[in-house]
Amino acid sequence: MKRGRIAFNGAIHEVRPAGQEGLLRLADGRVLREDEALWLPPVQPGTIFALGLNYADHARELAFKAPEQPLVFLKGPNALVGHRALTPRPAEAEYMHYECELAVVIGRQARNVARGQAYDYVAGYTVANDYAIRDYLENYYRPNLRVKNRDACTPLGPWLVDAADVADPMNLALRTLVNGRQTQAGNTRDMVFDIPWLIEYLSGIMTLSPGDIILTGTPEGLVNVQAGDEVVTEIEGIGRLVNTLIEDNAN
Repeated sequence: MKRGRIAFNGAIHEVRPAGQEGLLRLADGRVLREDEALWLPPVQPGTIFALGLNYADHARELAFKAPEQPLVFLKGPNALVGHRALTPRPAEAEYMHYECELAVVIGRQARNVARGQAYDYVAGYTVANDYAIRDYLENYYRPNLRVKNRDACTPLGPWLVDAADVADPMNLALRTLVNGRQTQAGNTRDMVFDIPWLIEYLSGIMTLSPGDIILTGTPEGLVNVQAGDEVVTEIEGIGRLVNTLIEDNAN
């Protein structure tokens, strides 16, 4: 099952696909065009974990070796926005790029989970576009606040797809299109640290809770994007997330 969240007529609603591209259905049966509503992230976020250099080809793209230990950092909920949202691009930035990522949503409390049981703790999956502003990067291993925690820098959605409906999350095609042109393509099978490994690792450090989100990294194919660009990040069977960049003159 796919489900999303929108704000419409002063209330927050859970919605599902209406069976036709571009349409969604409210719980009361009403059908809307997807551009008639304000899309929210499909889950209320808890702790947001993000992975750096978790695809070997992306590490090579940046002239790094694949990491021997996961490079994990945390993101604040202010960074998340929904489908069709606007993301500000700092006017002074020289290089800002998208990152198409499979997002794993935790479904129940998890502590010291064994790898073999890891999928039992997953509620579902969604699409993330975790923008980075390369100008502000001081260390690839520890992205600072200005790189990864700016307001609206991480679109998420549009749908949360139940874990039971994803036969193999470690074999999904990913791609990014900028203004209709494909610029990035990859597959989740190329992660350095796969989903069960990450859940075992993270739950061995701290308790994971329902609504926690793991952003699992991005493959190679990053391109500098500009204000006015439409960026579409897609993951096979999970969804198509649309975002538009606007100019932000604030520092």
